[in-house]
Amino acid sequence: MFFSFISFVILVVAVLINVAFFTLLERKILGLSQFRKGPNKVSYGGVLQPIADAVKLFLKEGAWLEKVNTKVFMLAPGLALGLSLLSWSALPLNILEFDYAFLVLLLVMSLGLYPVLLAGWASNSGYAMVGGLRSVAQTISYEVSLSLIFLSYLVLVCSLNFTAMSELTRTPLVLLTAGIFILWLISGLAETNRTPFDFAEGESELVSGFNVEYGGGGFALIFMAEYSSILFFSAMSSLLLGLGAPMNSGGFMGLLAVGYFWVWARVTLPRYRYDMLMGLAWKGILPLSLAVLSFVISVM
Repeated sequence: MFFSFISFVILVVAVLINVAFFTLLERKILGLSQFRKGPNKVSYGGVLQPIADAVKLFLKEGAWLEKVNTKVFMLAPGLALGLSLLSWSALPLNILEFDYAFLVLLLVMSLGLYPVLLAGWASNSGYAMVGGLRSVAQTISYEVSLSLIFLSYLVLVCSLNFTAMSELTRTPLVLLTAGIFILWLISGLAETNRTPFDFAEGESELVSGFNVEYGGGGFALIFMAEYSSILFFSAMSSLLLGLGAPMNSGGFMGLLAVGYFWVWARVTLPRYRYDMLMGLAWKGILPLSLAVLSFVISVM
């Protein structure tokens, strides 16, 4: 048990380091897409820019509003990052092996909406509260579809453990998963509040949404939680493609490819309207995911 705990701590440190340099990769891609260089001043090629940003944010003095619920306001960012990092324990990384990893992941994902709601409520700001409520509605809507998409894969591999998914590409059943994977990517973009579904932080109408009152360390923790979730969904996507966990070369390359897709979507796609987003969830992706699950069960 002690060695499992130490291994999980090492995993957390590795994820946080990857989060830092994934933000650098994103800023480089955004710069190239807009015909500019991106970060290039701090050390060689801007490699240490994420470290400089982290030091700046955590040393920055926080601004406290008069009517903020202080305890909840301080708790929400740490809780968001903790739940985001805990979701990594469901992956088959030979650290914490769960026989029912699917249920563990659903539990952690369902708890992930509470920090957003708490942050919006405790800020005592209209913009933050609206952003939190919109994020909760969006997350709940797409978690239903994500659960059904997961179930389709689990029915194919006949297991609740994600380790069996690495065997999926060695069977003819992989032909059934192309359409399911597209639904997974769309739902993953919405679940992580990324463009074109970033309504929880829509700068044009919410002035950054639920985290508008956060600065310094609190903002940094929320920022890290978001990018940890992006990397987790990229790793899970690699697993669903049958490339394996990020511990091997195929899984790592799959993680990079899907991570690049997340950044590409931010560069390329315009933001949806909120009513179109909810309509897509309940009238588009949910019926399709139900139909796919029914078809997979009938085939098996």
